[in-house]
Amino acid sequence: MEKPQHVPVLLEESLEYLNVRPGGVFMDATLGLGGHSSAIARKLGGKGKLICFDRDPEAMAKAQQRLNEVAEELGSGMPEVRYVPRAFSEAADEVEPNSLDGLLADFGVSSLQLDEAHRGFSFRAEGPLDMRMDTRGGETAEQVVNEADEEDLANLIYENGEERRSRKIARAIVRARPIRTTAELARVVSAAAPTIRSFEHGRNKGPQIHPATRTFQALRIRVNDELGEIQSLLKSAGSLLKPGGRVVLISFHSLEDRLVKDAFRDAAKANQLDILTKKPVVASEQESLRNPRSRSAKLRAAQKI
Repeated sequence: MEKPQHVPVLLEESLEYLNVRPGGVFMDATLGLGGHSSAIARKLGGKGKLICFDRDPEAMAKAQQRLNEVAEELGSGMPEVRYVPRAFSEAADEVEPNSLDGLLADFGVSSLQLDEAHRGFSFRAEGPLDMRMDTRGGETAEQVVNEADEEDLANLIYENGEERRSRKIARAIVRARPIRTTAELARVVSAAAPTIRSFEHGRNKGPQIHPATRTFQALRIRVNDELGEIQSLLKSAGSLLKPGGRVVLISFHSLEDRLVKDAFRDAAKANQLDILTKKPVVASEQESLRNPRSRSAKLRAAQKI
């Protein structure tokens, strides 16, 4: 059975706040499967330029294929596209200061990473405990799970996963070692901690959350240094934008959103950015039903003064 087409989150809202116009220079810091970039390319026109970052070689290859199809369709109306196979934290090394009309980042894990069992991001399918966005090197989730001491593991799960039962889970993980696959880890966590409900919409009214969700999130953030990556991008984003240029950032959990909110607030106080979103933009009810992954998405946007 053919997999459903990748659906970019908050697409129309992203384009609106980016204010994409023909001939502009825009950066997609999280190319993923190319959903947002494809839409930006259609608006940029042949005189525009699009710079695409992604540290995941598999995602980059698939996105290039998708954008090549867009290029065939648009012909001379296709903007210049530059692919940068690096982490977006390194944007300042690749992009000229004061050169961007807009910068977009869609944080978190991509559809490709979640859906492909061999990447090890999801507990819903058996796969190796990998979780690396850049598979060319670095520590795997299996190494963290099997080598970290119990206290460090508990702190990691608590801080990165916001999991209150972190000590109980860490103890269970240490006792069950070695753990080699996503399914094994999910079983260990599920046995140690019961299913909980989301409190996002009020007490005991939210959808059920798999007991391993927060532990997997914590490990993924650690393996990919996701919060450090975001902090680096937030420090450099303002310097990369032209005056009047816009930055649009989409977060998927409170740790990410808090970093963005605080950085925007501090830049606004320093008279560097105008915040365009007083409150984060969230998915409509229709989009949430059509694309469940959009339910936790929060978009914040700002404009360089």
